Amino acid sequence: MEAPHAEVETGSNRKNAGTEGKRVLTFRKAQRIYSQGDPADAIFLIQSGKVKMTVVSSAGKEAVIGMMASHSFLGEGALVGQTLRVNTSTAMEPSVVIRIEKQIMGRALLEQPELSEKFIAALLVRNIDLEEDLCDQLFNHSEKRLARVLLKLARLPQYADADNARMPMLSHETLAEMVGTTRSRITFFMNKFRTMGLIDYNGILTVRTELLTDLVLHD
Repeated sequence: MEAPHAEVETGSNRKNAGTEGKRVLTFRKAQRIYSQGDPADAIFLIQSGKVKMTVVSSAGKEAVIGMMASHSFLGEGALVGQTLRVNTSTAMEPSVVIRIEKQIMGRALLEQPELSEKFIAALLVRNIDLEEDLCDQLFNHSEKRLARVLLKLARLPQYADADNARMPMLSHETLAEMVGTTRSRITFFMNKFRTMGLIDYNGILTVRTELLTDLVLHD
């Protein structure tokens, strides 16, 4: 589900790219935007690219909890009293991200009703996605969870226009973390999906969204 597009205007320099309390940052592939346990002193708006959110348990086990694309917010918990980051955000491809200090963002939300509406709508979309993911983990087997993950990736804004979405291939380890299963199970199901004509991959992953949706709905 795509989050609403939101742009932030701050301070007296709203017509300028560089504004006090707001910085445009660029990240390389695999570079961290922030880490779990860092101070939560700002929020981020993805201008372009794709970002992976992960958490690490006290036992050291890492899990992928989300993939965010352009026009999505990161670290919004800073606005409601969160003092430390509860997850790690890492660029999955070269990305441009706007860093907004939480005081500046709070003031912008009070002064700009349109921004406030879009921000709330984005949070509602995120909440719905989290609820769907939780239900998926509780009630669906790993094959169906993998199908849903592939569909969610295929519906990211940069891929969503095509019936047969084409995107960079994710490693089976990353997919296993997102689905909550083993790499060997992911490999088995990806080969099965390719044999069924639901996907194809050779460096680039092609997802045939209509066929895969039918599997999710009628399996």
